[in-house]
Amino acid sequence: MIISSASDYRDTAQRILPPFLFHYIEGGSYTENTLKRNVDDLANIALRQRVLRNMEDLDLSTEILGEKVSMPVALAPVGLCGMYARRGEVQAAKAAENRGIPFTLSTVSVCAIEEVTANIERPMWFQLYVLKDRGFMRNALERAKAAGCTTLIFTVDMPTPGARYRDAHSGMSGPYATLRRYIQAITHPQWAWNVGLWGRPHDLGNITAYRGQATGLQDYIGWLAKNFDPSISWRDLEWIREFWKGPMVIKGILDPEDAKDAVRFGADGIVVSNHGGRQLDGVMSTAHALPNIAEAVKGDITIFADSGIRNGLDIVRMLALGADATLLGRAYLYGLATAGQQGVENVLTLIEREMRVAMTLTGAKTIDDIGSELIANSF
Repeated sequence: MIISSASDYRDTAQRILPPFLFHYIEGGSYTENTLKRNVDDLANIALRQRVLRNMEDLDLSTEILGEKVSMPVALAPVGLCGMYARRGEVQAAKAAENRGIPFTLSTVSVCAIEEVTANIERPMWFQLYVLKDRGFMRNALERAKAAGCTTLIFTVDMPTPGARYRDAHSGMSGPYATLRRYIQAITHPQWAWNVGLWGRPHDLGNITAYRGQATGLQDYIGWLAKNFDPSISWRDLEWIREFWKGPMVIKGILDPEDAKDAVRFGADGIVVSNHGGRQLDGVMSTAHALPNIAEAVKGDITIFADSGIRNGLDIVRMLALGADATLLGRAYLYGLATAGQQGVENVLTLIEREMRVAMTLTGAKTIDDIGSELIANSF
């Protein structure tokens, strides 16, 4: 198959992966209206085409939270990443390092913090949830700090799990889930050989390190369900802010008032995000929410955006809507599932090329040149 975009990798990943894994990353919550809006609303942002602007010296590099990066992109935290390729978090982190951008490790990664950092030289970022088990949170933070992680991404839009109908139908959860996953694995031999057999152990590395015993997929689902904390408030983040001396980013902001609260709290950044449409279906898309948030806090805090980004043009659109940088999730995971580290690197190469085309034809020579004036229409 000819690969010319992240969408091509998606099609290949769908053939390689057992359905329970493909639909886990592909799906959203409820009837997936917000998931669709994320993609459609972003694609409907029209840009102003400019010509004869002498775009010879185009520069995509910038600085994010004190780190120099080759383009305004970081790999987002993705749970169970190591189930999509053999030791997937390690491969993704290496790809990010080679392309000069940050990699963010999920709390619920297959590979533990120490395994990933042992295989890369660039310091990675770490993502954490607010959980009832504060002992786990403290353990994870201490280990991330000891491993040299520079930035903490704190996800706050999961006080309770979203209703993800696809998971019950795909075999990720629901009746006879373990048997269904096993049957799917043996009928997808490329994945079964590369990941199922040679990608072990298939436990949740960070949770296993804390509990002192292997934590498999079934254990993970039960443990996480028991540890969601609906009582979360800004007060619960204060001890983390005191402990974590590096940059701290609050992920899951959709309202300008919450963005202002993040500034008052002392966060270094926010991620304007609806969790990729995987939590509360029916909320507005990130592209729709972003301009009002940028108007409220731009310049006071670093603004990231995710949800709906599928190519380099979408990244330019997010920056034009007010983001300082973006997080890339599903798009890189398609490449990882198809071709491991090489697939992720190629996705990032394709995205860089797409950004260059978009910037050349909108007259933006640098990342700082991308602003609202590039937008031809809005909502």
